[in-house]
Amino acid sequence: MSFTAPITLPPLGDGQGRPGSTPGPFPWVGLIALAAAVFLSVTSEMLPTGLLPDMSRSLGVSEAQVGLLVSWFAFTVVLTSTSLAHLTRRLPRHGLIVLVLVVLAVSNVLTAVAPNYAFMVGGRILGGMAHGLFWAVVGAYAAHLVPREQIGRAVAITVSGGTLAFVLGVPLATAAGHLLGWRLSFIALAVLMLLGAVVVWRFLPHVSHYGARRTDAEATEATEAAEAAALAAAEPAAVPALETAAEPRRDPTMPAVILLCSITALTMVGHYTFYTYIAPFLIDGMGVDGAAVAPLLFAYGIAGAVGLVLSGTVFGPRPQLGLVIGIAVSAISVSVLALFASTLPVAIGAFVLWGLAFGTLPPLLQTRLLRTASRRIRDTASAIYTTAFNAGIGGGALLGAALLNTVGMPAVPLAYIGILSLAFVLVIVSHAVTCRRAV
Repeated sequence: MSFTAPITLPPLGDGQGRPGSTPGPFPWVGLIALAAAVFLSVTSEMLPTGLLPDMSRSLGVSEAQVGLLVSWFAFTVVLTSTSLAHLTRRLPRHGLIVLVLVVLAVSNVLTAVAPNYAFMVGGRILGGMAHGLFWAVVGAYAAHLVPREQIGRAVAITVSGGTLAFVLGVPLATAAGHLLGWRLSFIALAVLMLLGAVVVWRFLPHVSHYGARRTDAEATEATEAAEAAALAAAEPAAVPALETAAEPRRDPTMPAVILLCSITALTMVGHYTFYTYIAPFLIDGMGVDGAAVAPLLFAYGIAGAVGLVLSGTVFGPRPQLGLVIGIAVSAISVSVLALFASTLPVAIGAFVLWGLAFGTLPPLLQTRLLRTASRRIRDTASAIYTTAFNAGIGGGALLGAALLNTVGMPAVPLAYIGILSLAFVLVIVSHAVTCRRAV
């Protein structure tokens, strides 16, 4: 079932807890470089949400069609990430991240110069291809830079780039788009992508992976392991131990990985059904001025950053509790937002609370995934997670567009509430089933 080979651990001194090795220092610089790449990639994906009304007027299409640019991007990730990950499985992971950042820069340039909607869709499809490959690699990269007990911390640092995209990236690019035009926002983002590629090339540590050419140290290790196995085969007493150590044909953690990814997809469908069209909701539903959209998105992002901190500190050791609280508070806050949209103080408070609650969910979902998946399927698990996450984004944007074009904006937050309620029940049930199997 694996379509991209899992990353192996580098030789001694990498700090990853290989038996017989001495853990090295925590790779702060490398993880921050990864976070910077995530920041740029997520900003590129979500920028149309902040500039939706401006792009709609400029291109002469409806706001729902501009919202579907998010769907085009996300569904491209779903449809191409598997094949692209397979085709690039022998390429160095480090160089691959640099390459996809360059391709994302090209995608943003094409979006900026698009003379019509169809051309822009083509640019977004190119970006989606690069984005899917990026997440297929980066999802496991952080986990392989640290020992297992530090995965939650490493993932929180890496995912913080996505949170900062909501805190700074999308709001600042939205404000720049309102002042200078939305096309210049995409050009500026393309320039930052190229700078990010340089940062990753310079500061991100390399890792080796299965399917790539092995280093001399790894080849020597493999030879020694083969010799030890041959020697043990000559001793009858050692045969049971060898059979016990053999890897199963089917990884036993895969069903749990699939279940977690299903919960992820459902959660993202609910979220992006509403968030993709948040700009028109703020303007038409809450009655705020268009110039206030960027500051409100900034407040939402700041709250999300607080949620990220909570996910890595308070809820890091207890991700199940964090998921239950995060999903419940997200649904409740959107309920208040929908009911009291015309009461601005209450609506803004609910909007910010929503940002805080949802900010805990992506890192907790990914941390739980990487702690659940065995080491040999971490790359596969990350790729499945990426597919589920982006299927949720694309499906949510598509559902939101359908609701917007048929029953109108009031139905969009209601759909969010219903979908997250289902995700909440599934999280509770899945935890109960997992605990029963562990007994």
